[in-house]
Amino acid sequence: DLESHLQRCQQLSVTVLTDHQDLNNTELKTILNSTAPQQYRIRAKLRTYKPQKLYQSIKLHCSKCNSLQEVPDGDDFDFILQGSGITAPNPELHNTSWYDSVMWTIQDQKQRKIAIHFVKHDEMLQQPEDTLLMIEGGTLKEVWKLTKRFKCIIPVRSTEDDLELLDLSAPFLLQGNIKYYGCKQCSTPKPIKSLSSIAAEQQPSWEPTEIAQVLGIEPLQYVFIMKFTLVDGTGALNAYLFDY
Repeated sequence: DLESHLQRCQQLSVTVLTDHQDLNNTELKTILNSTAPQQYRIRAKLRTYKPQKLYQSIKLHCSKCNSLQEVPDGDDFDFILQGSGITAPNPELHNTSWYDSVMWTIQDQKQRKIAIHFVKHDEMLQQPEDTLLMIEGGTLKEVWKLTKRFKCIIPVRSTEDDLELLDLSAPFLLQGNIKYYGCKQCSTPKPIKSLSSIAAEQQPSWEPTEIAQVLGIEPLQYVFIMKFTLVDGTGALNAYLFDY
């Protein structure tokens, strides 16, 4: 698969230059029989490329453990939200010194309860475009509606003692139309009250990297990956494009 190919490429790679007129062209057969690292200039045809569809090239990469994973689709997130909505919000965790809470019941078959916690700054609510809020029990549609109005959304659920992040298969933060994910292997999620340290700053910016840091999350980065197979009649060489 693409991930194992990429890892092998990182270990055994040669540097293939497409410019540098001072270098003569080298046959692929010679490159394949050489030890890495070397620099070569090649003249070859593109035989195949993967993936065939551009959106499949986008992956999530952890710079700490170097793992790659597929970007979860909206259905996965919706399923996690539905699962977290089974547990009703804990009223004892509402309206603290650093956030105000609102709870209401959705009049559907399940009589769903939704809680939204608006993080305060200097005991005041910020303008919506500067506000971080946390939501319990919302659907994917409701979460996306909120992202259009507020700066940052963090999906959470109640425990007996504190609010906590959902499973890290879900994004730990939504900002506009971007979903931010954390590495399950490298993250050690902390209680949500850790966010109060950012709320206490003079001008909270709610930057994703800062939010990830205080919540004990190792953020995953979106990367673009493609595999090209190049041929010149003497051999075939796999080349990989990997970029943030």
